[in-house]
Amino acid sequence: MTEMLSKTRRWAHFHDDPAVLEWCRVRLSRPLAWLTPPRRRMILTTASLVAAVVGSASTLRSREVSVVFDVGSLAAVILVLFAILWLVYRAAAGFAALPSILRRHPQIGLHLLYWGMLGLLSVVGPVGGAWRTVLFGVAVMTPFLLWRCGYLLFSGQYGRVTGTRFTDHLIYLWPAYGGNNTPYGKGLDYLSRCEARTPEQLLRSQLSGIRLILLGTLWGAVLFVLEGLVYGDGNALTRFVGGDKPAIPALGQLVKQGSDAPFLAAWMSVYCELVKQVLRHAAGGHAIIGLLRIFGFNVFRNTYKPLLAESISEFWNRYYYYFKELLANFFFLPTFTRLGKALRRWPKLRLLCAVFAAAFVGNLYYHLLQRAVSLAEGRLLPALAALDSRSFYCLLLAIGIYVSMLREQGRLGQGPRPAGVRRVLRIFGVWTFFGLIFIWDVRGQASFAARGDFFLGLFGLG
Repeated sequence: MTEMLSKTRRWAHFHDDPAVLEWCRVRLSRPLAWLTPPRRRMILTTASLVAAVVGSASTLRSREVSVVFDVGSLAAVILVLFAILWLVYRAAAGFAALPSILRRHPQIGLHLLYWGMLGLLSVVGPVGGAWRTVLFGVAVMTPFLLWRCGYLLFSGQYGRVTGTRFTDHLIYLWPAYGGNNTPYGKGLDYLSRCEARTPEQLLRSQLSGIRLILLGTLWGAVLFVLEGLVYGDGNALTRFVGGDKPAIPALGQLVKQGSDAPFLAAWMSVYCELVKQVLRHAAGGHAIIGLLRIFGFNVFRNTYKPLLAESISEFWNRYYYYFKELLANFFFLPTFTRLGKALRRWPKLRLLCAVFAAAFVGNLYYHLLQRAVSLAEGRLLPALAALDSRSFYCLLLAIGIYVSMLREQGRLGQGPRPAGVRRVLRIFGVWTFFGLIFIWDVRGQASFAARGDFFLGLFGLG
């Protein structure tokens, strides 16, 4: 048994196995030597141009978009977007020459540019003709680029754009490795710090990337089985085994029933939803980070064993790392820094304000920008109304993270963490917290009242 576990562990960590490293080093010496950092970046930059065209066409020609884009208008949208990216790059490169108000508040200025587009669209109305169609497309696509441009401005603010080219930044501004509005790998500063400089470093990064892609494929398969046989709306696996539906209904369906939902199924669905969310983020994030590592950027994972976290703040740090980093960099740290003098005598209040700025305000704002089509169509109020349940989720999340951070501070210097049953209970407590607050974040058509009624029903109070 011990020998089998040893072999399993060795295969699971093949990227660190000396024999595997030596075998690859001998047989792949020429390709590794040829794939220098400039060549790898050039490959990614070229692929970014392709991703810009394919991604824009896919988004603007989707069913959600009511405006029809022909080849000419689509090409114009892409050109305008690249012009905006280039202007942001020039602003970052010449940051010291910007007006003082922009130097003090570069991120606010960037986002005001986007909201200015929306304002112009609402004023012009449907009579703007072809140029309005282009502006509409730019407004729909801009949220995908906003936070990436924000990281570029951060680099300019700290004088780190000097000596870089516009094409150097395209690898993350419009990433060929995919993703969503959250910049996986953050900006060029972080990517450069993690970049392989020698053939041996590249080999280690690529092996770890291959392992991560395989691991993501495994978690995707587990998710497929979970949704097909145990939990969810069913999939091809459900039909293959001849079942009508999985054993446990999806949480998004159960919350519509409120307190009438079956008690045992409701609780099981709460925990299954948590596992589903973790598997979904792990499967997708591992594939993206794996590709980055194959190209020599040995960056941190997006999801790293959150189900073993023993505190709420630790889970949040492990669950969706680059989204957490976005909220920390753009909301938590600026708030915490600016309140340094005003609240130096009240450190807990200062921490509370910074946590709420990130987990509540920043979280809601990020998800408002995800409704880019609604915003471009001038439906701001419906977009805000659609976040009613999400706002309560963010409130509970912010409270949980704040309390967890205070408890973590209180444990400093108290020795090692508890083991055994106490550790299991702490992990289970984290599962329960996130499982319960997901009630207000799970997708579906359930109203806020129905979600609250469902929550009360879990404790026999509905």
